[in-house]
Amino acid sequence: MISIKNVSKWYSTFQVLKNCSAEIKKGEVIVVCGPSGSGKSTLIKTFNGLEPFQRGEIRINEQSVSDSKISLSRLRTKIGMVFQNFELFPHLSITENLVLAQIKVLGRSKDKAISKGLKLLDRVGLKMHANKYPGKLSGGQQQRVAIARALSMDPIAMLFDEPTSALYTEIINEVLDVIVELAQEGMTMICVTHEMAFAKKVAHRVIFMDQGMIVEDNRKEDFFAHPKSARAKSFLAKILN
Repeated sequence: MISIKNVSKWYSTFQVLKNCSAEIKKGEVIVVCGPSGSGKSTLIKTFNGLEPFQRGEIRINEQSVSDSKISLSRLRTKIGMVFQNFELFPHLSITENLVLAQIKVLGRSKDKAISKGLKLLDRVGLKMHANKYPGKLSGGQQQRVAIARALSMDPIAMLFDEPTSALYTEIINEVLDVIVELAQEGMTMICVTHEMAFAKKVAHRVIFMDQGMIVEDNRKEDFFAHPKSARAKSFLAKILN
């Protein structure tokens, strides 16, 4: 479904991604991990055009992300993304947050968009908060709304950029439980996270990055039991302890 070949990116003279390559099949759950500043978030943002890249190729279902003819807004509906800090519109109600893109981008009628949004809000356990504003919800609740909003666009894959990093420890699981459910239903997902228990539970593969490079790309069982690089061994020792 997603093919990444020799992707490189620079910020001015600083190279943040270095010849990154990976293949992600439909239904796979990929966890991307590594130390801070290793390029994890930048990499997954290239998948839907949020971060341009200067060299290499990314193809989504055989269509090149860098093709000038591609509609990036349409691509982003198919590759849903959930950010660290929720990115909800604070001046709109939860229902309005869920229907806006459905109407503006997908062209759905307001009634259909509301029906879809409320169904997904119920799925993440928040239908009773439909008329509230984001500021009235906890961080975990806002993140679940953000997941429902991404799902309302009927994506073929989901990207999660450290979805629990801005949350208090006691509410992390309420977000991870929703992501685990999506994984069990067969959603293709790429998740940047330091939650290694989550990775052990749902990931098919683990991609480990360091200094802008993909250092390891391996089955989760092999990654946790026998990391190949000294850098990955050191990272796991710190995280798991």
